Amino acid sequence: MRRLLAAVLLASTTTLLAAAPAPKPAPRVGIASFEALPKPLPLPYDERADADAVVKAARARAIKAHKLLLIDLGGNWCLDCRLLAGTIELPTLKPWVERHYEIVAVDIGRFDRNLAIPARYGAGAKLEGVPALLVVDPRTDKLLNGGRVSALADARSLTPQALADWLAQWPR
Repeated sequence: MRRLLAAVLLASTTTLLAAAPAPKPAPRVGIASFEALPKPLPLPYDERADADAVVKAARARAIKAHKLLLIDLGGNWCLDCRLLAGTIELPTLKPWVERHYEIVAVDIGRFDRNLAIPARYGAGAKLEGVPALLVVDPRTDKLLNGGRVSALADARSLTPQALADWLAQWPR
């Protein structure tokens, strides 16, 4: 009986794993370090934007285009945030990111602005660091990367390819 149960569980697990779509592989970025990024690095955060309105609009675009919503929380003062933005802008990565994500940058000031947005997605009102990325299924408005929101807060310790690979974990 135990062998039969084990065989059924193994078959079920194998079937579920085979049925689950694999993540989309990230393209090869083609640069080994951030020193090769074009300068100046982007300043992606609009300090005057109505964050709730821009997130709502980005979510609507993501639903319409069948993409994931990527909410980038950070500030223009943050080197790691700017390195991430510069990496996403690379010609080898940008088309792939645009195919899979609707990106919206939200300025959080010095951790004192727009913190209701991460709190809304269960990421808490106190971020561990920035950039903090919320990968959201726009149809359900659910956070997909819970527990890994601040995984890129030390982006400069990674390579541009590692950032691209991190982004490739959720698109199916």
